[in-house]
Amino acid sequence: MRLVVVAHGTRQLLGNAVASIIAKRAGRVLGMESKAAYVELCEPLLTDVLADGQPSVVVPLLLSTGYHIKVDLPQAAEGLPVAMGRALGPDPLLASAQVSRLVNAGAVPGQPVVLVAAGSNDPSARADIAEAGLMLEKAWGGPVRVATVSGSGAPAIDQVVRPGDAVSPYLLAPGFFSDLVRSRASAAGAEIVADVIGPHPDVIELVVRRAAALLAEERSAQAG
Repeated sequence: MRLVVVAHGTRQLLGNAVASIIAKRAGRVLGMESKAAYVELCEPLLTDVLADGQPSVVVPLLLSTGYHIKVDLPQAAEGLPVAMGRALGPDPLLASAQVSRLVNAGAVPGQPVVLVAAGSNDPSARADIAEAGLMLEKAWGGPVRVATVSGSGAPAIDQVVRPGDAVSPYLLAPGFFSDLVRSRASAAGAEIVADVIGPHPDVIELVVRRAAALLAEERSAQAG
């Protein structure tokens, strides 16, 4: 059995490296072979990785439910010895990682924060993003508002960010969306724009937990 983490993929090398780092670190903790794959824009694609038929547990590095989680990933795993996990977010461990990035960027307790997600037109994704905002507010201990770069269900950055706010990108890796978040938030008067979540230790812990749960489910099903 191996661990496969699957990210969306970007044309930026640094962005794609995040998935590779997470795969290596989580695999090391689990004592498993590990590999990073991508939905699009970068190789290896998940379909190509799974095509060898090796039994795998797949942990998506996607922060909310949407088309990729509902359609693309199940299709890629169909008929194969694969245990597929759910979207990585929302989760308190992601909120904890965001707090760490905010503090590292210079944000202070109580400072208003805007969580900015990529956005989606999928109602499930919009609900996940709203929940992520609530989790960050609890972890941060101060007011958190939510904005998105695109999609419906949440206002745009320039409608939410106020002068003096700190901005927390609800994004796992640098890329096109993180560049937009930084430029638009700064233009709207944000005092601080934190880094993307990245391969934070809390993210590694979350991936390890998700993979361990999938492995336990597989063992239980085989025993039954």
